[in-house]
Amino acid sequence: MTKFGFLLSAMLLAGTSAMHAQMDASIKLNEVMTNNRASLQDEYGQREAWVEIENISHSTYNIRGMYITTDSSVLQRSMSVPERIKRMSIIPNGELRTNLSGRQHLVLFLNSQPHLGSLHLTTPVDSTKSLWIALYNGNATQLIDSVTVPVLKADQSYARIANNGTAADWEVKSADRVTPGISNITTVSESKVDKFKREDPHGFAITIMAMGIVFICLALLWIVFSLFGLLMKHLETAKKVANKQPLKPITKTVETAMEVSRITGNVLQDGLKTKGIDREIYMAVIGMALSQYEDDVHDVESGVITIQPKPTRWDDEYSQMTHFHDPVVPSDHAAPQIPTTTNNAL
Repeated sequence: MTKFGFLLSAMLLAGTSAMHAQMDASIKLNEVMTNNRASLQDEYGQREAWVEIENISHSTYNIRGMYITTDSSVLQRSMSVPERIKRMSIIPNGELRTNLSGRQHLVLFLNSQPHLGSLHLTTPVDSTKSLWIALYNGNATQLIDSVTVPVLKADQSYARIANNGTAADWEVKSADRVTPGISNITTVSESKVDKFKREDPHGFAITIMAMGIVFICLALLWIVFSLFGLLMKHLETAKKVANKQPLKPITKTVETAMEVSRITGNVLQDGLKTKGIDREIYMAVIGMALSQYEDDVHDVESGVITIQPKPTRWDDEYSQMTHFHDPVVPSDHAAPQIPTTTNNAL
C-alpha cells in the first residue's frame, strides 16, 4: 500500500508539473520600453520603463509569484536558487490584475519602487545600453521567456509581432505605434464616410469627383446618341436605296444623265455662239433635263419587256388589195349581170 501511494503521488506531481509547465509557456513578454519620456504614466504621473506581459492562451492564468530580471548572470547553472532570487524582482501576490484571462495584457513598471504600487518592480534598466530581460517561473529555476532589447530612442518600444518568441518576430515601434496594455497588432475599422471626412475635411475632392462623374456620363451619352443617329441615318439611306430601282437601271440613269449633261453643254455653247438667240429654249431644255435627272425618272426602265398585242391588220390581204376588187354588193340586191360576148368570128 505504501508503494502504491508513493507511485500515485509521483504521478500526480509529474502531471501537475507538466500542466504548470504548459501553462507557463502561455505567458510571454510582449512589449518593452526602456526610455519613457512622454509615453505611459503610472498612478502618480511619473514615467518609468515598463514591460508588458501577455497570456497568449484562451485560459485564465495567474502570474503572481513569477520573477522578472534584467541580470543575465542568472543563466549560470551553478548559481543557487536563493542567489538567483536576489537578482530578480517578484510579481507580488494579492493583486487581482495578475490574474490574466485569455489574451489579456499586464504592464509592470521597472526601475521603480514597490511602495508606489503593487505593479512597480525594482528591476534595474539602463536606457543607454541594450537590455536583456527575462521571465522566470515561481521557483526561479525555469526560464519562461526572454528577449534582448536594443538601444531605443525616446518613447520607442520593442514589441512582439508573433507568438513563438524568436528574435525575428520583434520590431522597434515608433512613439505613435506604441500599444501598452493592448495587442501589438490592432485592426482599425473605419467606414468610407469617416475616411472621406478625415482625408477631405473641406469636401474639395468629393466635389471634383462628383463633377467628373457627371461630365463622364454626359460624354458617354453624347457618344452613344451620336453613334445611334449615324446608324439610323445609314439604315434610312439603305432602305431608300433598296426601295429604288435595281443597280443596273440606276447605272444606266447615271450614264444617261452624263450624256444629257454633255448635250446640254454643247447646246449651251451653241447658244452662246449665237449671241443669245433662242436662249429661252436652251434654258428650258436644261431645266427639263435637270428636273428629270433629279426626279430620277429619266430613262429608268424596269428591265422587263412587256409586249401587249394590238391588231393592226397591216398584213390583211383583203384590206391591202381593196383597189383591185369590185365593191361589195349587199345580199338583198342582185348582182349586175355582165353580158357574155361570143366570138362569132370564130
